[in-house]
Amino acid sequence: MPYQNRVAIAVAPNGGRRTKADHPALPITPDELADVAAASFEAGAAMIHVHVRDRDARHLLDAEAYQAATAAIRTSVGDRLVLQITSEALGIYRPEEQMRVVLEVRPEAVSLALRELVPDPTREAAFAAFLETLRREKVTPQIILYTPEEATYLAALAGRGLIPFDNLPVLYVLGRYTVGQTSRPTDLLPFLAPGIAAASHWMVCAFGSQETACVTTAALLGGHARVGLENNLFLPGGALASGNQDLVAATRRAVEACGVTLADADALRRQWAAA
Repeated sequence: MPYQNRVAIAVAPNGGRRTKADHPALPITPDELADVAAASFEAGAAMIHVHVRDRDARHLLDAEAYQAATAAIRTSVGDRLVLQITSEALGIYRPEEQMRVVLEVRPEAVSLALRELVPDPTREAAFAAFLETLRREKVTPQIILYTPEEATYLAALAGRGLIPFDNLPVLYVLGRYTVGQTSRPTDLLPFLAPGIAAASHWMVCAFGSQETACVTTAALLGGHARVGLENNLFLPGGALASGNQDLVAATRRAVEACGVTLADADALRRQWAAA
C-alpha cells in the first residue's frame, strides 16, 4: 500500500555504457565511486548501485574490481549505504559468468536481469539454484524487470517453487537503453495494472529528464526510487546536473514535498529482511 514503508533513494552513478565524455562527473575508479557515495549519502541516498570498469573504462564483471570498489566505498561511508553490485551482461557475459562473479564477491546485494539469467526455460533450474545460494549467503537479490510480462513470468516461477524468497525485491525499468530515450510517469502503469503480479518491494528507474517525476510517482504509489547518471544527466527543469548528488537531492525534494518520508540504509535493510 502507498506510504506503508519509507521510501529509499538508490543512486546509480555510472552504469556500464556512459563515459566521462558523456559527463565529466561520471565515476569510473574506486576512489571516484567512494566520493560519489559520500556525496549521494549526504544528498539523501540509502543505496548505491555499482558498476566497475576495466582500464579502458569498459564494462566489467570482475571480483577483484568489485572488491576494490567495495573497500573504497565502505571506507568512505561505512555501512550508511546499502551496497548493490550489478550482474549486467551488456552483451558481453554469459549467465554462468554473471552468476560466478556474484558468488565470488558475495556482496550485500545484487541486481539480476531476469531476461539475461533466464533467457529460456532451460535456464530456470540453474537460476533457482543460484537464488538459493544467495539466500543462504544472505545476499539480497533485486530482479530487474523490463516488461509486465517479465513480472508475470517471475510470478510463475515462484508459483512453481523456483524462487526461494517470499517477496523478492524487483526493479521496474521504464524504457530502454536507447539514444534519446525519455521515460514518463505513465510508463509505470502497465507494471501496476490489474492482473499483473504485484511485488511487495519494488523500485523504479527511468531514463531522461522526467526521471524525477517517474520515481516520485513510484514513491507515491508505494515504491522506491533509483536515480543517477547511469540513466539520466538532467535535472527536472532541464539543466545539466553537476553530478549524481544533484539527481538524488532533486528526488529527495520532490518526494518530501509530497509528504513522503525517506528511508535510510538500515530502514531499507529491514524492509528487505521482512520481504
